[in-house]
Amino acid sequence: MTDSDLHKRREILFSRFPPGQIPEAADHLDRLDHLNAEAKLEKRAVDVSYDLRHHTLETLENQLQDKGFHLDNTLMSKLVRALIYYVEETQLHNLGATERPLKQSQEAYVQAWERHPHGDHDETPPEWREYK
Repeated sequence: MTDSDLHKRREILFSRFPPGQIPEAADHLDRLDHLNAEAKLEKRAVDVSYDLRHHTLETLENQLQDKGFHLDNTLMSKLVRALIYYVEETQLHNLGATERPLKQSQEAYVQAWERHPHGDHDETPPEWREYK
């Protein structure tokens, strides 16, 4: 995953009421490290750009709701929000997964196969095989 995959630009939509919450929310978010926020009054939104290693949309929106801000709760907003939460969570999960190139994993199996005895191998001790 490249750094450009981890840099996110999102739009947080707000409800109409209470009025005046958008500039206040933008100021609150802009004070956070590794995040830029800009109020878009005509859209009733705050544009945010952040690095996924430091923030997720879910944590940002939860933080805003904890501070008393009211987000847009239309069905479309909820669906988009849920999709973004899932995608970001998956990306973070994949960051923690180690990448194993196919060639290296094949080499491990080849080496294990070469060390394993092959052919007609009888594991019975010789003294038991000749017992009559």
